[in-house]
Amino acid sequence: MQKRSAAMVFILITLFLDILGIGIVIPVLPELIKQFVGGSESSAAVYFGPLAAVYALMQFVFAPILGSLSDRFGRRPIILIALSGLAVDYLIQGFAPSIVWLFVGRILAGIMGASFTAANAYIADISTPENRAQNFGLIGVAFGLGFIFGPALGGLLGGIWIRLPFFVAAGLVLINLLYGLFVLPESLKPENRSEFSWKKANPVGSILLLKNYPIVASLAATFVLTSLAQRGLETTWVLYTGYKFGWGEQTNGLTLAMVGVMAVIVQGFLIRPVIKRLGERRAIILSLGLSVFSFFIYGIATEWLMYVAIIVGALSGIAGPAVQGLVAGSVRPDEQGKVQGALTSLISLTSVFAPLIFTTGLFGYFTSEKAPFVLPGAPFFLGSLLFLLSLLMLSALFRRLPETPQPHV
Repeated sequence: MQKRSAAMVFILITLFLDILGIGIVIPVLPELIKQFVGGSESSAAVYFGPLAAVYALMQFVFAPILGSLSDRFGRRPIILIALSGLAVDYLIQGFAPSIVWLFVGRILAGIMGASFTAANAYIADISTPENRAQNFGLIGVAFGLGFIFGPALGGLLGGIWIRLPFFVAAGLVLINLLYGLFVLPESLKPENRSEFSWKKANPVGSILLLKNYPIVASLAATFVLTSLAQRGLETTWVLYTGYKFGWGEQTNGLTLAMVGVMAVIVQGFLIRPVIKRLGERRAIILSLGLSVFSFFIYGIATEWLMYVAIIVGALSGIAGPAVQGLVAGSVRPDEQGKVQGALTSLISLTSVFAPLIFTTGLFGYFTSEKAPFVLPGAPFFLGSLLFLLSLLMLSALFRRLPETPQPHV
């Protein structure tokens, strides 16, 4: 039990540092691109969208591979190898002399970032039906803490030197790697391991695997819509607030830290009582409804309304852990990695298209001289619509399925 607790702490620290590293560079990466291209937010969006897309494309390709490898060789070696690569990636981006090298760094970051698959499978391995949703909720706490300290630290360090956040992120990942070498035990028992298969490890094959799990397959469509909207928000935020309110690295860092604070409050303290009171399904539906509202507010926001939208949007975070619990409870232990890899691939696939659609496409176009009218909030209006479609689809799905679906065996 003590080893399991230490392992859970390590996984959460790993996820925290992953998000901390991402959060550190969010306030400075668009500014670094602007230095390379010598342009405005509109011209930076032309490069920022593809940079975010290539990161997601690598996750799409490698998430099922790393998931299947973790089913074959165990979670521990995959997680530790990924941490090593992530540290190298931050150094590449920190030293990057041109946008080309930023692309190299983002490609490596996408490959190593696919380790989320193994981390999710690790948590599924060590969880029980009673604490599964709570454990996945702790992922949200780790993410929230990463977004509290990451953007704030990135904005502060970026104000000193725009490349400093990349080097700090590399150092933090290396420290965690050394910690994991001594603390992290293997979670997947030998009898629960399965042979590696390229058929199941390629992105298309892994997604097709979901048809063996009807509940998961049905949830996958809503995963796509909600993830597309959320990734669009993330890739457009800094450019949108810079364009509309003139926010710089430090202001964006602090407001994104506020997003993290709200996420910790919701994920750490509200998920369990809300799900206990409403049940998983009603909690998910309520969360999606709040997402529809919060994205619409983002689109029309004055500066003070952005803070209202952050609070409302945080309350919508209850859905994620509840859905993850439903997914994990429907999958056999020897295929947790493959299924988590398939879902990560789907999310990564939306992350390929989201920056191109929301950032380069909608934001870039509606803030350019080519647009018939200026509408910087266009990406958020589309996100609100996608959450509405997801809400309608899940409502229909829950009406068709039994109230307490049994795990797949």
